[in-house]
Amino acid sequence: MRAENLRKTFRLSAKQQKLKKTKAKVIKAVDDLSFEAYEGEIFGLLGPNGAGKTTTLRMLATLIKADEGDAFVDGASIRSQPDAVRAKIGFLTSELKLEDFFTPNYLFDFFANLHHIDQKTIGQRKRELFAKFGVDEFAEVKVSNLSTGMKQKASLVISIVHDPNIIIFDEPTNGLDVLTAKVVTDFLLELKAQGKTIIVSTHIFSLVEKICDRAGIIIEGKMVACDTLGALTSEKPLEDVFFDLYASTMGGAV
Repeated sequence: MRAENLRKTFRLSAKQQKLKKTKAKVIKAVDDLSFEAYEGEIFGLLGPNGAGKTTTLRMLATLIKADEGDAFVDGASIRSQPDAVRAKIGFLTSELKLEDFFTPNYLFDFFANLHHIDQKTIGQRKRELFAKFGVDEFAEVKVSNLSTGMKQKASLVISIVHDPNIIIFDEPTNGLDVLTAKVVTDFLLELKAQGKTIIVSTHIFSLVEKICDRAGIIIEGKMVACDTLGALTSEKPLEDVFFDLYASTMGGAV
């Protein structure tokens, strides 16, 4: 997966201008962002809230259009071939809201059928994923009655129903208890071992250090550093590297 010079701006309403204490009518969410994520690795986008991580991932997932630049997902352009991109990726965000009225069992089948998966494969994949994440015990429970952690697990399972080779997770452990978070991070490492390309966004240093092979640090929509974890942390811990870059980018403000 390769992103090239991605840019995205948003117009601010009067209310948003007031909240952000700015007179600017337009904000640059992502500014000339480029990076690559390779097969069999986990690439982390690290940055504070509002840095542009989610906007970047939404562009990669074709949920929003880039103003400029492009990205290529297994050769397919997010600008000119969005349908092909969607068929190749799994996308999970903490903001993904499963319909409360339906059950994990129904939703898994629904999304599997959208991907034209045969019934035998649907049954096999459902058994494996539901058992791995403990969803099987809640397969017929309405989403509205699931715990936050179980909703996240169900969302994860449904997002990879079609066994995609490229997986994009926005804040994969956000809001999860420590046990559920470990299940999710262990699974990401399993996917990496299978040769999948995985992109995760996070603001958690320890998560990047635990699972990522390479990382890009994004501040104010710009990629200010991008390298292997070993290179990024060759002289100091990742947290110190980040705050040094943040201070220099923001003019000494932390």
